[in-house]
Amino acid sequence: MSAEADQVDGGRRHFLLVATSAVGAVGAVATAVPFLASWRPSARAKALGGPVEADISKLQVGELMKVEWRGQAIYVVRRSEAMIAKLASNKANLRDPDSAESDQPDFAKNEARALKPEYLVLVGVCTHLGCAPLGKFEPGDATVAADWPGGFYCPCHGSKFDLAGRVFKDVPAPLNLTVPPYSFGPNNTLIIGVATGAA
Repeated sequence: MSAEADQVDGGRRHFLLVATSAVGAVGAVATAVPFLASWRPSARAKALGGPVEADISKLQVGELMKVEWRGQAIYVVRRSEAMIAKLASNKANLRDPDSAESDQPDFAKNEARALKPEYLVLVGVCTHLGCAPLGKFEPGDATVAADWPGGFYCPCHGSKFDLAGRVFKDVPAPLNLTVPPYSFGPNNTLIIGVATGAA
């Protein structure tokens, strides 16, 4: 074989080596991307109840924030001291003031129905027919009633709930709004779907 043929073969070998390596690298990446993506929870898994984190650091006093968990709206309200103090005065007008018949984690079996009284966390679904109650936090709101103490109002059928999600008497809703399992993480993070029972 001539020296010229050896040079051509050497150049061809080098080209084939580089081309094969490049194709192999692209194939490895193409295989790794879907493999690594499969480790993340799917939208279906999240909808079925995977925990959801919410940053509540910018939530102001008196504001309501909505977060989606299990396909439902979760209401997070940062209550003022005045809102919390008002909870005791509603008891006589409530159907289940001690939340004995309602759905909530053990840590929420208190007057504030919360892990930390400042933050109210509720499933935003009326216990009557599944409508979405509105946050009507201002006492005496004319769209609800002159003697309205503040809370949640369902305009569909007139159900009313106080600032702890407890249902008033003589309305269609039979139960208090549900408190989902939740906990607090670092850096003002609310973790919905995982209850630790510790503040």
